[in-house]
Amino acid sequence: MTYQEAMEKINSLLVFGSKPGLKRVGELMERLGSPEKMLRFVHVAGTNGKGSVCAYLSCILQQAGYKTGLFISPFVVDFRERFQINGEMIPEERLAELVEMIFPVVEQMKDEGKIITEFEFVFAVAIAWYCREKCDVVVLETGLGGRFDATNIIDTPLASVIMSISLDHTAILGDTYEKIAFEKCGIIKPDGITVLYGDQPEGVTEVVRAVAEKQHNRLLIADPASVQKISTGLDGTHFRFREDVYEEGAKKQYQISLLGNHQLKNAAAALTTVAALRTRGLYIPEAAVCMGLKNASFPARLEVLRREPTVLLDGAHNPGGAAALRDAVSELLPGQQRIGIVGMLADKDVRGALSLLTPLFDRLITVTPDNPRAMSARELAELLTSLGASAEPEDSYEAAYQKALSYTDQDGAVVVFGSLYLASDMRRVILEK
Repeated sequence: MTYQEAMEKINSLLVFGSKPGLKRVGELMERLGSPEKMLRFVHVAGTNGKGSVCAYLSCILQQAGYKTGLFISPFVVDFRERFQINGEMIPEERLAELVEMIFPVVEQMKDEGKIITEFEFVFAVAIAWYCREKCDVVVLETGLGGRFDATNIIDTPLASVIMSISLDHTAILGDTYEKIAFEKCGIIKPDGITVLYGDQPEGVTEVVRAVAEKQHNRLLIADPASVQKISTGLDGTHFRFREDVYEEGAKKQYQISLLGNHQLKNAAAALTTVAALRTRGLYIPEAAVCMGLKNASFPARLEVLRREPTVLLDGAHNPGGAAALRDAVSELLPGQQRIGIVGMLADKDVRGALSLLTPLFDRLITVTPDNPRAMSARELAELLTSLGASAEPEDSYEAAYQKALSYTDQDGAVVVFGSLYLASDMRRVILEK
């Protein structure tokens, strides 16, 4: 089987199953020999910040000498980003080999009336690869939710990490912070350690605390007050972190390359998770922590793609992500001319996200992301105009980018944001230019 044939097999599967639950994916893994039983995990759920904290943790563990698997969703540039070991994507031929091995099992289950979804299949392929490669630790990001997410078939992980909770996928996860938090808390397993991102909406911490107590978990909260910023700019941020969990009163200085004040809070969650992992017997020296934080990168997360003019790319597609982008743009681009390029999916809280961002921009250019759920560029421009913004639609990514550059002076900035489908395609356009 070629890589292209493997991708066709993956794309032929349903995105969602007929009903939620872990029974189908559990049976699939059993038929594959339960490879997840032979691995150790750090399990990460939440609405925002999952990908960033996974990037921090995988880099730190790799620097500490552990063969580290990383499973993330969705990808930005290359589908194989979802499967990584020590920062390297799965080779195309290896992915094709695993698909060829596992797909017949999926077809057999289908004949029995048991439908495996695309995400469940991709997860099974990833776990089979990590097991075959004998990974020491796998940093595992949930797909949607937590309680019924395919990744949740694992046993008690080294740490369960709950990141920032925001109102997203409300039709599936619930329409309140508490309901969404409860779904995310499904990853908390008996007799483990739970790490909670500290800056949460009202009601979230109480939900997490109750579930952690019920599951006999030690709860560590990554207090945002433990982070003291020293300096920040487009090249990154220096900060001090006080960690009372592992070393009483310790204050250490670190640097991160990922931008935005929200990344300091994500880094605090990563450092608190390191403290948890040390109590579980992992040897993680401070040098590994420093290098891991500094080297961590993540495409389309306030990514600087160009200077003079500055071009930033960010996959902010819900109110939580929009708030983080608003704060970052206000701090990193003070007083500068700002031109925005935006595209959104119609099933997101588009109005809620854009109402936070429109005051920042002198002009906005809308595009239609390449997805059947996309809001059209024209409809999006009309919405932005109703919010008081100066907005105009464009038919293509290339035309939108050229128009944005034509509007921008040398000291100005172009900020591309919205759906990750948009971010993926726009990233290619910008880098090719």
